[in-house]
Amino acid sequence: MMPYSPSELILNPDGSVYHLGLKAEDIPDLVFTVGDPDRVGSVTTHFDSILWEKNRREFKMVRGHVFGKDVLVMSTGMGTDNIDIVLNELDAAVNIDPVTRINRQEHRKLTIIRIGTSGAIDPDIPLGSLLVSEGALAFDGLLPYYEHSFSRIEITASPVNPFYIAAPHSQKAHWEDLYHGITATLPGFYAPQGRSIKLKSTFSKALDELTSTYVGEHHVTNFEMETSGIYALAHLLGHDAYSFSALLANRANGTFHDKPEEAINELIKKVLAWASTL
Repeated sequence: MMPYSPSELILNPDGSVYHLGLKAEDIPDLVFTVGDPDRVGSVTTHFDSILWEKNRREFKMVRGHVFGKDVLVMSTGMGTDNIDIVLNELDAAVNIDPVTRINRQEHRKLTIIRIGTSGAIDPDIPLGSLLVSEGALAFDGLLPYYEHSFSRIEITASPVNPFYIAAPHSQKAHWEDLYHGITATLPGFYAPQGRSIKLKSTFSKALDELTSTYVGEHHVTNFEMETSGIYALAHLLGHDAYSFSALLANRANGTFHDKPEEAINELIKKVLAWASTL
């Protein structure tokens, strides 16, 4: 194959990928992502040791050890536009030779685990519940820019019919009281998630339809702003990915968790312990 040109694959002078500033040797096989840079510290407080820390733009990165595993935790910021950078650059760092600019002969598979927050749309899911996404509906605008074979799901009340992406992970996550569902990923927090403050949302009627939308055995349970991008790009690039959420709001009931940090910290501890078994 022809080498990737300098304008296609932008590398820093030291050979690291452009935005993240990482090389293959900086990235272990297990990577945790969080949206909020401040949440990186909530994860690393459980580490046994820390090897190094880096900060570049909204990407805060810490490498260390937890439960005997060599891991990297990094913030992505919000939205699938940032996920586009993170997933592509993690893959490029480990699977493209920075000297020849050609794909490495042996593909290296990463396991990428999102630890985030989300809002439930199922009225029967209690606040503070923990959920793993078994699939994602991509209402955001990322996938039309990639060649792919994901199918659209018709949501009659929605201005956009989303793509469906099955979770690209090799084994199931199970622990007591963990919910399993399909996550809708939206391109914003307010009108795209059905919120009408001064501006009226065109998506609010779609929320009722989503609660009764099934793909296989799972129905749409929650929404947020990153999962579809992680699942789609991980699938296309050949990596495992999981998205775990602490459900802080229930939009069907109009409620919000009064102690959100407790739910988030519970999720972090349980995900780290579970991931140590991979």
